[in-house]
Amino acid sequence: MVRIRLRRVGSTHQAHYRVVIADKEAPRDGRFIEIVGHYNPRTKPGTIEFKEGRVFYWLGVGAQPSETVEKLFKQVGLDERYKRFKAGEDVETLQAEAAKTYESRVPSSRTTHSD
Repeated sequence: MVRIRLRRVGSTHQAHYRVVIADKEAPRDGRFIEIVGHYNPRTKPGTIEFKEGRVFYWLGVGAQPSETVEKLFKQVGLDERYKRFKAGEDVETLQAEAAKTYESRVPSSRTTHSD
């Protein structure tokens, strides 16, 4: 089974994550099929970016998001846009809406220490 999940990158105490498509059996930081986004929890608010066209493709062919990735989808509204995509709405319209969402989530350039 193919999963959409996080892959940890960055040095010690400076973690950020790539959102990847990987086989369920592959190790967390091991082999993956494709990078479809990134997440940096150290900014306020956390930086979240997805290649929504590719995420829609992988969800369409049966990839299952992890629990954490599902939460990230909800934060940026990707889960609602995917439902509208499946209902037949135009991809370009959805991607324009997504671009506005990502622009409105402008994070601070400063990172924070973990509490």
